[in-house]
Amino acid sequence: MTEKTKNSKTPHDVHDGPVGVYRSAGSIAFDTLNYLVLGLAAFTTVLPIIYIIFNSFATELELQTRPMFLIPETFSLDAYRYIFASSKLLRAFRNSIFITAAGTAINLLATVTMAYPLSKKYLRGRNGLLNMVIFSMFFSGGMIPGYIVVSSWLGLRGTYWAILLPGAISAYNLMIVRNFFQGIPQELEESAHLDGCNDLTTLTRIVLPLSMPVLATFGLFYAVGHWNSYFPAMIYLTDEKMYPLQLILRNIIVTAEAAAGDMSLMDPNFVEPPKQSIKMAVIVVATVPIMCIYPFLQKYFVKGVMVGALKG
Repeated sequence: MTEKTKNSKTPHDVHDGPVGVYRSAGSIAFDTLNYLVLGLAAFTTVLPIIYIIFNSFATELELQTRPMFLIPETFSLDAYRYIFASSKLLRAFRNSIFITAAGTAINLLATVTMAYPLSKKYLRGRNGLLNMVIFSMFFSGGMIPGYIVVSSWLGLRGTYWAILLPGAISAYNLMIVRNFFQGIPQELEESAHLDGCNDLTTLTRIVLPLSMPVLATFGLFYAVGHWNSYFPAMIYLTDEKMYPLQLILRNIIVTAEAAAGDMSLMDPNFVEPPKQSIKMAVIVVATVPIMCIYPFLQKYFVKGVMVGALKG
């Protein structure tokens, strides 16, 4: 083969990437189209968030005269003054942090301790337990029977246990974690048993360190669910001092719309802000804290979302 033949390449081959790697024009066009589509999808996802954040700083007059805008002409903090004027907000914020942290810990503990035994084929009654879990994914007793069980039978009404215990395990998450445990090589656990480890030690020292992606992913799902939840607190908690942030923010919206709030808890210089701006400010206050967790779990989250998609 001549030197000219070795160095020649088709007109459609384009050098791109590492030395010696050539990509066709069709491959580059396909990647470019992917970037455009994904960029457009990301833009349409971020745009509503930007719109809500900027509109929460707008005035009532501007919201009425400009139906759609991103950057307000007049910068106003009236909506945030209204929200943070209540002395209940800081206490509710602490309550939400406690509920989210405790609830997520209970969820992960219950999910892991049930999913690990169900991943073992030698467990007696395994199929019956799995059928019960699958059955609960499609059928439930309903809100009223659940309320009766929690309030009358268990006597948990008025305590945080009424919020934390009924949803301790998500059947869908349990099945995913169980499948992940089944994918861990059995030889690792057998080696641990040969070294004298019991089942609990094997779980804590071998299985769980290998399961950080799936645990971080579902831990994030559980945390977001607890942080955004307000309805269980509304029906089970009787002391307003125990209310989470979401329930207090909901009450603020209701109060603003009814124009009949408890003015004794408001700032003396209180000025009624636009109702639409209050709703957007509430969304910002309720969303930003939980969004701050994402960067710390991103490296695990990217791996965790692929659970079950690949097998190797």
